[in-house]
Parts: sequence; C-alpha cells; structure tokens
Amino acid sequence: MARAATQLHHEEHLGETLRQWLPGRLAPGAHSDFAIHHLDAPDAGFSGQTVLFTASWTTAEGTRESRELVLRMQSADHQLFTEPDALRQAAIMQALGGHPGVVTPSIVLTEADPSILGAPFYLMTRVHGRVPSDIPSWHKRGWTVELDTDQRRQMYDNALRALVAVHAVDDEQTLAVLRAPAQQPNVTALQQYLARLRDWYEVRRSELVLGEDVLAEAWTVLSSSVPDTDAETVVWGDARVGNMAFTEDLGVAALFDWETASTGPPEIDLGWWLMFERFLCESLGFTRMDGVPDDDAIVRRYQELGGHIDADLRYYTILAAFVLSLITNRLALLLVEGGLDEKTARSYPESAVALVRHYLDEFTS
Repeated sequence: MARAATQLHHEEHLGETLRQWLPGRLAPGAHSDFAIHHLDAPDAGFSGQTVLFTASWTTAEGTRESRELVLRMQSADHQLFTEPDALRQAAIMQALGGHPGVVTPSIVLTEADPSILGAPFYLMTRVHGRVPSDIPSWHKRGWTVELDTDQRRQMYDNALRALVAVHAVDDEQTLAVLRAPAQQPNVTALQQYLARLRDWYEVRRSELVLGEDVLAEAWTVLSSSVPDTDAETVVWGDARVGNMAFTEDLGVAALFDWETASTGPPEIDLGWWLMFERFLCESLGFTRMDGVPDDDAIVRRYQELGGHIDADLRYYTILAAFVLSLITNRLALLLVEGGLDEKTARSYPESAVALVRHYLDEFTS
C-alpha cells in the first residue's frame, strides 16, 4: 500500500509539472484547455524512466488537438552504464530516423535542465506496436508464441531487414553524431570501441559479483586478437528483436534503446544479436520455435539481405557476452539493493558469464 501511495504521488507530481511546463513548448501558439491524460509512470528502470501520457489542447481556431507522447528521463540514481546521456540518445534517434528502413520514434523536444524533473529528458511520439518480451522470454511466452511458423519467420525476417538497414547507414553527418566526443584521429572505430570498453571494465571490475577470472581471460583474448578492420557504420549497441515494436502485420514499427549506440564494424551488433538470442533461449533451457532461425541461418539471412561480414564472428560473440556480463553484474548489485533475493539477482550474471565461457571455448578450440 505504501509503495502504491508513493507511486501515485510521483505520478501526480509529474502530471502537475508537465501541465505547468509543457503548454508553451508543445503548443506555442494561442490555445486553451491544455490537459494531461492517461499518465502512466512505472517504477524507474536502471537506465532511465519512461512516462506515457496524452496531451491535449484547444487551438485559437477551436480545433481540439491531441498527442500521445513518451517521456524518457535519464536515471538520476541507479545507473547500469558509466555515462548515461538521454539527450545524446535523442540526438541519435533524430539523426537515424531519416534513413531508409531505420524507423525511430520522432523526437518532439529535449530538455537539458535537471531542475524541471530532476534529470535531463526528452519527449517523443508514442509508437503503437507489439514488443517481444525479455522477461518472460519471448521464446517461451507471449504473443510471439501464438504466431504460426510462417508468421514468426516473417517477423524475424523483417527484424533482420531492419538491422541490415541500420548497418547500411554510411552518411558522415550521421556517423559524427554517434562517435564518442573524445574519439581520436588515426584510430579505427573498433579500437575506439574497445578503448571505451576497457575503461568501463576497469571502473566496474572491483564490484563484479562473479566471473572475475573468466572475464579477465576474455579481456586478454579480446585485446590480443583484435580484428584488423577499419569498418565503421552505426553500432546500435543493443540490437535485438526485443528492442523492436512490430505492427499487426509484423512489420517493424520502431527501433528502440539507442543508449549505448556508437560506431564500428557491423559485426559488433551481429555478435550481440546472436549472443542475446542464446541468452534468452538455449541458456534458459528453451528450444527455438519453428520459424525462428538458428545462428547459422541468422548469419546467412543477414548476408542475403545485404549485410556484410568481414571477420570471425566468434570474436564478436565473446565481445558481446563480455559486455552483457558487465551489465548483468551491475544489475545484480542494483537488484539486491532494491530488495531482490541474491540468488535470483545472481542468475543474470551467471548466465552471461557462462556464455563468455562457452564462446571462449569455441574461439580457442
């Protein structure tokens, strides 16, 4: 009851703040009867809070306007990543949204002043669609299970088309938005990516819940076996079907979660895609449903659709599992702080570290 009362108070405060702050920015012309409806602000996540609401007003001409919106606010307390930046994520979505096949929600406005809501935030248009679930895994439950084989095949094919479209972006102006501010000249995008990862690893190393030895071994392999490539395209950073909204006819309505986006070879994303499917399926004891391709079929179809692979993907699956292990180790700490039992919290890094071990064995065999 206390938690419900706290949540209600939080939503009321958000609604009142938006009613006072938003009208002149969302409806700058003469208007009246500005209102906020259907506000839903679930408990803040570890990388930011999402708030859903509808804003409406009457124009000077007497027309009633209404917009369904999503507010994404940077996490002010618990953070999974070392440098959360909500406004950068908004800029990335704006830069990518105009490219063929790359569908991102439209950014309505951004606000850097933390005094408004407690942290920087942005508003975007709400996209309606069905999103495959992580918990419980979409390989076992949810609307994806109710699809027939051909529908699942179609959904997955459309998802891979979207990934190929992301990797087809080679516009210099767009890539400049995604590059790290301190990116050095005469250093490849992959080397830059690994340098940032090394720094993140060093920051989190002392607080690893488990897997310290395996991750140390993995980092030795990753740093000593760097592919010789100067490829640079968009790296989504969290490329997977769970970050896509699908229309009723199984087209891709939107691509979400660009928080860790950067640049580099496309194999970074493809390695993450392959690893995360295993994390949500085989690592949980599930078998892929009919219509959902295995790793080899994913790679083959990615290439048929126009994607390019120029390196050993085994390196990139180790890289992906290594990154996931850092994330889930941090997540376990935050979950325990939030009251979750330690055994359940540890299960996430346990699965991720086990994948690191699996991919290391594949790479060195």
